Amino acid sequence: MNRHSLQKRLIAGDSGWCLRVNRWGERGRSRSYFAVVSRLGDGVFWYVLMGALIALDGMDGLAASAHLAATGVIALTLYKLLKRWTRRPRPFASDQRIHAWVAPLDEFSFPSGHTLHAVAFSLVAMAHYPVLAWLLIPFTASVAASRVVLGLHYPSDVLAATAIGTTLAGISLWMVPGVSLF
Repeated sequence: MNRHSLQKRLIAGDSGWCLRVNRWGERGRSRSYFAVVSRLGDGVFWYVLMGALIALDGMDGLAASAHLAATGVIALTLYKLLKRWTRRPRPFASDQRIHAWVAPLDEFSFPSGHTLHAVAFSLVAMAHYPVLAWLLIPFTASVAASRVVLGLHYPSDVLAATAIGTTLAGISLWMVPGVSLF
């Protein structure tokens, strides 16, 4: 099998998975849940978390929040550069069978900024406060799923964003002495 043929099969598989998962949005409750999670993943959840860390843990919470904010600035810059470079159309723009259940924040699909930020923020926050894992892991998984359910991203956008967010968090944690997931 040549490279072009393999690439074509992967794209077709990605679109097929996207279409199947996007159908979950046809159900009102499912769509509502993922729309709310997606909206919270726009930044609201993370801003509230940072504020809560400061309010509940003073200077240590401020240090953790500053770490999250610095990671977020780098994630935002990287995400915007990748979107501009790849210019991958969103699933609903490429396949009329896929519905955008909410309005996208921008034009392009790759990578999922919501997922990239959720993964990076969750890993950094859990390094500072491991007890938050019970909240952050399901929320991050829901944010990632929401992007495909809502027709805004392909599964590969979300998987790549997960890898990028994990790498970014790892570098961020490596650069801050005394903070580690392990």
